[in-house]
Amino acid sequence: MRLEPFTLTGTHVQLEPLTRSHGADLLAAADQDRSTYGYTPVPTDEAAMGGYIDWLLGDAERDVVVPFVQRRLSDGAAVGCTRFLNVTWYAGRDTPAEVEIGGTWLAANAQRSAINSEAKLLLLSQAFELWKVFRVAICTDALNQLSREAIERLGAQFEGILRQHRPNMGHLTEPGKARDTAAYSILPTEWPAIRARLRAQLDG
Repeated sequence: MRLEPFTLTGTHVQLEPLTRSHGADLLAAADQDRSTYGYTPVPTDEAAMGGYIDWLLGDAERDVVVPFVQRRLSDGAAVGCTRFLNVTWYAGRDTPAEVEIGGTWLAANAQRSAINSEAKLLLLSQAFELWKVFRVAICTDALNQLSREAIERLGAQFEGILRQHRPNMGHLTEPGKARDTAAYSILPTEWPAIRARLRAQLDG
């Protein structure tokens, strides 16, 4: 099935379809402070950013990812990326049956703000309320303790460690090696409580 690009808009952030024209703005966002990208693939120069965007758009053409630019609504700045990935289809359904949320990074001046919470709320609402998925996965490098703690605060359930599961990414890892992945998930029955928690964070 074909997932046409779409936009998700909240109060603090708009998730808009990634295009090649976003490259310069994303590179400026990434270069504010790269210290938090130890386990995250965030391009460091124009050529790398172009390759990164082409890679994501290629996967989007195959309907296995839906990549977004995160745009801060208060000033209109592009402040990072996120995406649906590993989109899974079941026979007899015209919407995805399972998705993963990941590939997320934010500029330093957008971290520890309402943007991340609202972006997760928008993505999870799309998955559970419009697509009616059976499962949302969230994965991270098993060594990335800060990311794991954030996923656990969200309310996702830890499923285990997938050994040598995906390639290493980020400046704290060794290129060409496989990482262990900490796998988490959210099911439809768990979504209402997580939605309420995210809304409370935004209202607070």
